Amino acid sequence: MVDLFDRSGDVPDTAPRPLADRLRPQVLGDVIGQAQVLGPEAPLGVMLEAGTLGSIIFWGPPGVGKTTIARLLADATDLHFVQISAIFTGVPDLRKVFEAAKLRRRTGQGTLLFVDEIHRFNKAQQDGFLPHMEDGTILLVGATTENPSFELNAALLSRSQVLVLERLSPDELELMAQRAENELDRKLPLEASSRAALLEMADGDGRALLNLIEQVMSWRVSAPLDTDALTKRLMKRAAQYDKGGDGHYNLISALHKSVRGSDPDAALYWFARMLEAGEDPRFLARRITRMAVEDIGLADPQAQSVCLQSWETYERLGSPEGELALAQALVYIALAPKSNGVYVAYKAARVAAKKTGSLMPPKHILNAPTSLMKDQGYGTGYAYDHDAEDGFSGQDYFPEDMGRHSFYTPVERGFERDLAKRVAYFAKLRARREADT
Repeated sequence: MVDLFDRSGDVPDTAPRPLADRLRPQVLGDVIGQAQVLGPEAPLGVMLEAGTLGSIIFWGPPGVGKTTIARLLADATDLHFVQISAIFTGVPDLRKVFEAAKLRRRTGQGTLLFVDEIHRFNKAQQDGFLPHMEDGTILLVGATTENPSFELNAALLSRSQVLVLERLSPDELELMAQRAENELDRKLPLEASSRAALLEMADGDGRALLNLIEQVMSWRVSAPLDTDALTKRLMKRAAQYDKGGDGHYNLISALHKSVRGSDPDAALYWFARMLEAGEDPRFLARRITRMAVEDIGLADPQAQSVCLQSWETYERLGSPEGELALAQALVYIALAPKSNGVYVAYKAARVAAKKTGSLMPPKHILNAPTSLMKDQGYGTGYAYDHDAEDGFSGQDYFPEDMGRHSFYTPVERGFERDLAKRVAYFAKLRARREADT
C-alpha cells in the first residue's frame, strides 16, 4: 500500500486533529532539537544553503522528527513529497511510485521520496532504488531506527549520507510542552515535580510527549497533580529496546565495558536497564560468565566459579530473586583484578596453529606402542619430568621446524603475579638446561 502525502491535505479542517499533528512544524526553523543536523554549519544546513540536497538516511529513535524534517525538506527545495512505508509497500507499489516520479520529472517537477522504516525492505528491493537515484528521478530520504551499517545495502549507503537524529533532551521536551500549552491555551495541571516526571516518561520521544500531554489535558482536576497522582493515572513509557537490534548490542557493550573498567555502579545500572527492558536473565548470566573468562582470567581464578554459581542460583530461584545472585557476581567481577593474558595468548596460539598447518609433534614426545613406531624414533630421548631435577626437564615440546614460541604473558595483577613468577622460574630453568646441553 502506498501512502502518498498530499501537501494540500485531504482531511477537512473541521475534522479533529491530534495534538502532534497540530504542532507539526511548518518550516525547518521551527523543528525542536537536532541542531547537529539542521544548524547553519551542520550537514542539512550546508546542503540547503548550497542548493545541493542529496539523498539522505535518517537514523534515530522514534519521535525525534525524521518524517517532519523530510517533509519540510521537500517544501524547502520545492520538490513533490511522496511518503511510503516499507512495511506496507510491495514491488508493484514501488513501480507505480517510480513511474509517477518519471512523469513529474518530464514536466520539470522533482520528487522527494520519503521511505519510512527503509530497513524493512530486503536487499533486492533496496537495489531497486539505485537506478532512480542515479538518474535523478527521485531524491531518496530514508528513515530507520536500526543501524544502517547492518541493515542497508552498501550500494545504497554509498549514494546517501547517513544523518543521526538524537533523542530530545529534557530542555527540548520542555519547549515542546510549552508549545502545546500555547496551542491549547492553558497550562498543564501539574506541579513542577510532576511536570518533570511527565517529561521523563516521554523518554526523549517528542511524539510520545505530545500524546501524554493530550491525555493529561483531557482530565478534569480541581488542583495541579503531584507526581504520585500523575503516575497512578499514566503508565511510564516502555524503554526503547529490541532484543535482536541495535539497542540490545549497545547496552550489552556498555555493561561489558563498565565491568572491564572496574566500575560496579555503572555495571549495575546497565544490568538493571537490560532487565527493565525485558532482557532474558540467562543471556546476562552467560555474558557475565564470559566477562570473567575474557577480562579477568587467571588474575582471579575464582571469578569464573562465582559467575557459574550465580548462574546456577538463578536457575534454582528464578526471577526476580535469582537476579540478585547475578548482580552479586557482576559486582565481584567489576572489582576483581583484570587480565586478558590468557585471552591474548589463546588468540595468538590459534593464529600460529592455523599458520603452521600439519606440523608433527617432535618424536620424543610421541608414544611408541608398536615396534615399527619405535624403529621410527617415536619416544626416543623423552625425559620424564618427575625424574628430572626440580621436576622439570626443560625439553622443547613444539614441532621441530617451528621453534619455541611465547604466547602467554601474565600481568602483574592479582593471582597472575604469582603465575608470572612461575613463568620466570621455568624460563630460568629452561635456559640453564639448554646451557648444560
